[in-house]
Amino acid sequence: MPTRREFLTATAAVAAAPQVHGADAPAKKPNIIHINVDTWSAWWLGCYGNSSIRTPNVDALAARSCIFLDAYAECLYTIPMRRVLYTGRRAFPGVMVKQWDDVAFRAWHPLFVEDVTMAETLLEAGYLTALVSDVFHQFKADKNFHRGFLSWQWIRGQQLDRFRTGPRQGIDVRNYFHPSQLANPGSSGGPVNVELYLVNRQGWKTEDDWLAGQVFSTASQWLDDNILDTRPFYLHIESFSPHPFWDPPDDYYRLYMKSDYKGPRLIYPPDNAAVLSPVELEHARSLYFGYVTYVDAQIGKFLAKVEKLGLMQNTLISFTADHGVMLGERGVIHKGVNTLQTQVTRVPLIFYTPWGGESRIKGFVQHTDWMPTMCELAGVNIPGRVTGQSLKPLIDTGDSSKREWIIGGFHNHGFIRTPEWLYAGRYNLGESFEYLYDVQKDPLELSDILQRQPALRDKFRAQLRDYVASGWEITKGSFIQPVPDT
Repeated sequence: MPTRREFLTATAAVAAAPQVHGADAPAKKPNIIHINVDTWSAWWLGCYGNSSIRTPNVDALAARSCIFLDAYAECLYTIPMRRVLYTGRRAFPGVMVKQWDDVAFRAWHPLFVEDVTMAETLLEAGYLTALVSDVFHQFKADKNFHRGFLSWQWIRGQQLDRFRTGPRQGIDVRNYFHPSQLANPGSSGGPVNVELYLVNRQGWKTEDDWLAGQVFSTASQWLDDNILDTRPFYLHIESFSPHPFWDPPDDYYRLYMKSDYKGPRLIYPPDNAAVLSPVELEHARSLYFGYVTYVDAQIGKFLAKVEKLGLMQNTLISFTADHGVMLGERGVIHKGVNTLQTQVTRVPLIFYTPWGGESRIKGFVQHTDWMPTMCELAGVNIPGRVTGQSLKPLIDTGDSSKREWIIGGFHNHGFIRTPEWLYAGRYNLGESFEYLYDVQKDPLELSDILQRQPALRDKFRAQLRDYVASGWEITKGSFIQPVPDT
């Protein structure tokens, strides 16, 4: 387990790593490594201005990269975001389909036949493609997010992955619940689901056993195994951590927990922060912060391997997350249909290029832009189905994005963001909610002023309805493609 001093010196260790080149000659096209994390917003990274959490390894990468300061999700959450990222195509509002999955939201479905993924695009361009993921939603029986990858490795045991059934002896789920939660056993953090996770995690002893450790060590091994291949490669890494359950190795938790706490380990704390005492809230936040720092440490180990193999000279590296999380703001923990504020929707977006270009770029961008950006940076044609825009011109010049607004959403709820305002509401029939924030006066989006701005409310309502109406044809597709008789 690294000491606190080692956390602070991680950057220097990576920079000083010896360089060993694998292939004798550089690839004609650059390699691509993408790191995708879950539930880690831009708010909880040092490179985005947070001084209360330790993320030295991502910060070190960002210091050598172009980072976009105003990147936001387009379609939430886990699976919808990844369909956007993998295809560069708008997914909000999305369709509902019948599927064999216990999660049922708009855009939470397999890739369409018509979709063209980043992996398929690069495979056609001569790339060696590989996916390493512990996002168990991706490898459910009815999903197909490994399309286009010549190699895919699923790391089992995350959250509600039905990986193991026992042994269950000695597991007492009451040690992981706030008293208020035991009265609501049907929640996603309920006793049955927590017990499944605890069964899956049996046998973890060192930090390498935690799933993020397995993900990034597997990715490192893939580099070792394929470094002599003469093809350029695309390695896509998915870490579900720091998504709940917030259960980091204890030394990482202790970096943040300062009060004396002897209660249950709240790895999935209650949604309602009001039921928590100040010390319980500190405990829940410390579990999350520790988990973030743990994942950052695993990323650091992986990046040290990239550096050691001499890959920084011919590899594009990108980093983003699907969304963030509420940690007590407005009395809420976690995320949901009505948490479309900045803490959840603002994401990190970082591009490292071997030829430099360190900059901090302002202005709205979204997940739809990642795929066309990486294609253009790599000199690969952008598929025609992509609706996002390449950010390469901004990376080359350091100019700000000129977009005046962006729209995104989750399920039946959408948001509109401008430099001055955030509006969110439901766009169809059903239980509704709306809010409006003046983001210049209220950057944390804590004070709803909807009732004081009826004209703006009506304007944004109409804009959201029009945008949703324009999206039905864009976001639908088919799952079965007939094969002609021969």
